[in-house]
Amino acid sequence: MDLDKLMNKHLTRYFDGSRAIPEETLQQLLKFLRSAPTSVNVQPNHFYVLGTDEGKRQLADNLGERFADNGEKIMNASHAIIMTTRVDVPDEHLEAVFDKERADGRFPDPAKQSLWESMTRDFLTIRNYGYKDLNHWMEKQTYMALGMTMMAAAELGVEAMPLEGFDPTSVDKAFNIRETGHTTTVLLALGYPDTAKAYATPISRFEPDRLFTFA
Repeated sequence: MDLDKLMNKHLTRYFDGSRAIPEETLQQLLKFLRSAPTSVNVQPNHFYVLGTDEGKRQLADNLGERFADNGEKIMNASHAIIMTTRVDVPDEHLEAVFDKERADGRFPDPAKQSLWESMTRDFLTIRNYGYKDLNHWMEKQTYMALGMTMMAAAELGVEAMPLEGFDPTSVDKAFNIRETGHTTTVLLALGYPDTAKAYATPISRFEPDRLFTFA
């Protein structure tokens, strides 16, 4: 990965609508997204991958009135991903996680698997009733997956643009997301840049002495 190149470029804001991500590249990226870590392996996400004009139009038309300008970015992207997060962790979801762990042999020793499940339940109880931040805690994991996927996209030669300019209620309704126990957290547009609209100005960041404290 060319870190110098990444550090000296603006995020793509406009995509070339004539270029599509090759299927093999897309599947590599989705494989990486699927592997993104989550705390206590809770896996709180579901991802809507929109690659057809119809799918992207459905999203673009439901961003909300004040965010309508982002519709063009969605339509010109090769793909857009709606990244959703669970609003809670019902027993059926947690049992599905544990069942998959057992099937995959995550803990070959049944006693360790049992201990892990007990610790996980206790941790989620603390989040739910102690800190009272269960959904916010899971949303932070969604953003971790977002950042990691953006880096993976760069490695694969694909531009990635996160979008928070949308009305989550509108997007949820358009895709019946809340019926699944999730809600939209952030959008990720993927594709190739429109070079005619690329920013050529330098990036602007504070100097290191304002950003870093060493101890």
